[in-house]
Formats: sequence, C-alpha cells, structure tokens
Amino acid sequence: MNVLWLIMICVSIVFAIVTGNLDALTSSIFAGARSAVEVSLYLLGIVSVWLGITKILEDSGLIYRIAHLFKPLICRLFKTIPGDHPSITAITLNVLANLFGLGNAATPLGIQAMQELDTLNTDKGSITPEMMTFIVINTASIQLIPFSVIGILASFGHPNPAVIVFPVLIATAISTVTALLVLAAFRRVLR
Repeated sequence: MNVLWLIMICVSIVFAIVTGNLDALTSSIFAGARSAVEVSLYLLGIVSVWLGITKILEDSGLIYRIAHLFKPLICRLFKTIPGDHPSITAITLNVLANLFGLGNAATPLGIQAMQELDTLNTDKGSITPEMMTFIVINTASIQLIPFSVIGILASFGHPNPAVIVFPVLIATAISTVTALLVLAAFRRVLR
C-alpha cells in the first residue's frame, strides 16, 4: 500500500510540474494537512468524551446492568462462554461502542474482549469459534448512531450531518447479518 501511495504522490508532482500547477499542488498539500489535523482534533474530542462516559458507566456499575440486558443475545451468539465470565461485559462494551459509531473507542474495548476470550482458550495461539464470531461482529458492527461520521460531516459544515443515520443503520445491519451467515457457512463447510 505504501508503494501505491508513493506512486500516486510522484505522479501528482510530475503532473503538476508538467502542467505548471506546482503552486496549486503545494497549497492543496498544506490545506489538506491542516484539514486532517483539525478533523483529528475534533474526533479526538468525541472519542475522549465517549471513552470517559464508558469509564463512568463501568466504574458506576451501570455497564453490568447494561451487560445483563444484552446477556441473552451475547450468550446466544457465544454459546460456550460461561454466563458470569468477564468477556461478556467486554464484548458488551465493544458492541455498544460500535453501536454508537465510536470505532476508535471500540478498539481498546475489543482488545480487552479478545484478551478475556483468550482466557477461555485451551489451545493458546489458535483462534476459537467465539473469537471468530467476535471478530466478525466487531468488524461488521451495527451502528445505530455513527457519531464519528456525523462529527466529520459537522466539522466540514454539512447542513444536516445526521442525514446518514438511517442508511448507515440499514447498511451495517445487513453487513453484520451477512457476515454472521458467511461465518456459519464456513464453519459448516470446514467441519
């Protein structure tokens, strides 16, 4: 991938020199860098707020109540996990972070969930069916409110950044169900 980016940059520079638009290329590079920093800082604020909220939920014990609500669904998807195992809470936190479109905040929660799932793994160094299911759910991730994307659209001045909520919900629900069905099919074929 780095080679591809290098080729695109080199072609752009050569094309700018040949067409006499080197000033436009230089100004667009700096404008793009400035915009990237601004969006990154904006998203950092959103992720920080939601990580703080999840920490408060965890410390107050409310997350265990939320996990209890999700427990039937999580236990149905992860049949071999004991009901009182800490991986249920870690998976629930990850699913909730993804549900609200906080992919960056979901990453550390996903790592924690995989570490908790690994404690149940009898064959260290291999992946269990529960780990596979979690990876599929985490990757496809149904998003109810994609806060990160709404934040990006708002930072660029979109008049109605929430317009993407319903299409994102439909698309991510379809992708999650499809991913779980493909995983189930592969498990049956490879069994």
